[in-house]
Formats: sequence, C-alpha cells, structure tokens
Amino acid sequence: MFDKVLIANRGEIALRIHRACKEMGIVTVAVHSTADVDAMHVRLADEAVCIGPPSSMESYLNIPAIISAAEISDVDAIHPGYGFLSENAQFAEIVGEHQITFIGPKPEHIRLMGDKIAAKEAVKKLGIPIVPGSVGAIGDSDEAKKIAGAIGYPVIVKAAAGGGGRGMKVVAGPDDMDDAFKAARTEAKAAFGNDTLYVEKYLPSPRHIEVQVLADSFGNAVHLGERDCSLQRRHQKILEEAPSPVLDDKERKRIGKIVAKAISGLGYLGAGTIEFLYQDGEFYFIEMNTRLQVEHPVTEMITGIDLVREQIRIAAGEPLNYKQQDITFSGHAIECRINAEDPLTFAPSPGRISDYHAPGGLDVRVDSALYAGYTVPPYYDSLVAKLIVHGKTRNGCLMRLRRALQEYVIGGIVTTIPLHQALIENPDFIEGKYDIHWLEKYLESLRG
Repeated sequence: MFDKVLIANRGEIALRIHRACKEMGIVTVAVHSTADVDAMHVRLADEAVCIGPPSSMESYLNIPAIISAAEISDVDAIHPGYGFLSENAQFAEIVGEHQITFIGPKPEHIRLMGDKIAAKEAVKKLGIPIVPGSVGAIGDSDEAKKIAGAIGYPVIVKAAAGGGGRGMKVVAGPDDMDDAFKAARTEAKAAFGNDTLYVEKYLPSPRHIEVQVLADSFGNAVHLGERDCSLQRRHQKILEEAPSPVLDDKERKRIGKIVAKAISGLGYLGAGTIEFLYQDGEFYFIEMNTRLQVEHPVTEMITGIDLVREQIRIAAGEPLNYKQQDITFSGHAIECRINAEDPLTFAPSPGRISDYHAPGGLDVRVDSALYAGYTVPPYYDSLVAKLIVHGKTRNGCLMRLRRALQEYVIGGIVTTIPLHQALIENPDFIEGKYDIHWLEKYLESLRG
C-alpha cells in the first residue's frame, strides 16, 4: 500500500480523497493555488504545496508544477479526483514516467474513451449497445445529411472530443444541417482544439442512466448498479439518484452483466462509468468516464462500498476482494448538487460564507469543503457542496431529503438549495416521471 499520496485537485473532492487516505493510514499532500491557501483540504492535509496563482491553467492544470510538488514531497501516488487532469492521458503517462503511480485507469484507456468516435467503435465490439449513427468521423454536412436520411431525423451532431454539452447541435431536418454542422464544428474547435464531428440518432425523451464499474489488474470486473442522472440543465447534472426509478432488477442485471464483461474484456483498471441513454426499454451508449464521478456517493450509500478506497487499493496492485454476487443494493439514495449560483438564473455567486450549518441525522451525508469564514473564489466550478441522503425506500429518502434541505444553512452567498427544495416537491419528480429534457422545461415554466 502507498505511504504518501498527492491530491491533484481542490474543493470537496480533494477533501473526500484526503479522508479516504487518512482512514487507510496514508499521508496526504495537498496542492493548491494562491486562491485556495485557506481551503479545508489544505488545512487538513499532512503537507501542502502551492503550485501557482488562481488561474487553473497556471495551477491545477499545470502539469510541471504538480509533478514538481510530487517529487519534492516524495509521494508514491497521485489521485487526480475528477475534472482538471483526471482524464488527461498525457498527465497519466508523465506521472508514470516519474515512477509515481497514477490512481486511475491506464493512459491508453483514458485516451480511447476521450475520443467519442473511437470509444463508440470499441464498446460496440465489446457488446455494449450504441445509438444508431455514423460509424466514424464525418467530413462535411452533405455526408451528415446522408447518414441522417438513413437513420431518420431528428439527429444530433456531436464533437468527437466533446463533453458537457459543447459541440452538440440537434438537427430537426435536412434544411437545418448546414448551419448546425458549421456551428458544432466551430464550437468544438474552440472548446477542445478538435473539430471532428459525428452524427447520432436523437432520442426525444430518454433517461440518462450510468453504470458504475470497478476492475482490478487481475482481470476481475464488477458493476455496482446504476445511477439515474436525468435531471440536467444544459447537459450538466443537477440531481442524481440510485437506483433508477424506471429500471427493474432484471434490466439492472442485464445491463450490468454486459458492462462488467466488456470492461473485463477491455483490460480496464480502476473505477469507471459507462453512460447510457435509456428509452423504451433499450440502452444506448453515450460515453465512458474514466474517472471518479461527482455523483459517486449515491452508489456508496446503496452498496456500502467506498469507491475512493477501492481506487487506491486497485492502483496499489491489490485485487478486488468481492465478486459480483457479493454486491447487494440496499434502499435508495439521492444526491443534490449545491452550487454557488442563483437558483433561477444560475448566475455565479462567489463570496464569503457568513454562516454555515450542515444537516445531520441518520443516513445524511454532506460532502463539502465549506466552513464559516471561508471565501468561495470566483475562479473555479461553482459546486460547493453535495447533500446525499439514504432511505429504505425512495419515498423515505425523499422525506429525509426534504428535512435535510430545510436544515442546511449556507449564509453569505446565494445557492441552489431553493431549487432542490422545489424539485423534490414536484409531482413529476415524486413519481419518477422525468427525462433529460424535463428540468429545462420546468425552469422555463418558472421564468414564465
């Protein structure tokens, strides 16, 4: 097992990794920008190294600075968390070249799954169902029209190197293709430095369902059930729950078996998530995230398995200590992503935390690095807390979540807590009747 781990991230996920390491007896090293000198993970870590000014490009995305901090601190491994460098294959390779273990997948798998076209082709060969569409990259809008004509409109034009909804355009008919193709290519180039596009069938009312997997270096792979992440705004997840209200145990076992077999066949290492669109009883592959997910706590709540601990164990060369039949799912869990944003306009709201009180009680978990007196900086993602609640049933979970949201106090800034309070009172959500477009429509109705 590792003696010392560097945490190449910030905020709640850096604190989450620190806690897992300390419970395993591992010394932690926090890296931080000058804006994060008073951050909770920096205060609690055994050692801390400043790696640059507030700008992410000069600090948390600064590979030479992070490697230097790792060498100065003499660490055994680096955990990238999520975001920043977590899915950067070059970073993973450089870490390995410095005889430091990267706590994550192999660089070749990060690179493969980072290319949406190559990923789609790879998982299709492994038996994972995909959305009908182009086999590979498309050269121009005329080619896109031919493919769309064959599979039927509407279609969606997507960036091969995309993510977060950037470089994606829905096309209703052939007359719209030229403009949509041009706009998607321009946006993809600006966002990712890669304007390669592909075309897929556009599903009008799907759920977003993802399957969590773990795989070790001995060929063992398991799935830990699914998460429903359909409540999204501009392709960004707002609330997640597990299990999905629309899947039964038979469907869960079916897709889980397919995914675990594919991951084993790929020779994958560590934690990963296969994301699907689900409609009319069918799963369609979207992408694979080769990292820990923001929403991993809901899986931990229903399985009792610490995913960060497992990441560390696997990276240290240890085998999975359970088989698929050993994994059971208990009750229901929901996670609310709480952002420093206006709950209606989503305008950012950085600033000083004047008052802070986290909810508690049975099966209530808060992943947050906030404290009274802390100043939320304006330079990074606005996620400031995750409230995760577990119950024996979905209804019981909702009742507990309602109470926990009422208890949560974050003073001095505006947050999205009121949005979550409204969402869980909505009849559609209570009944589990929502898809990936539901939240956008709901927000539009609030604005009049």
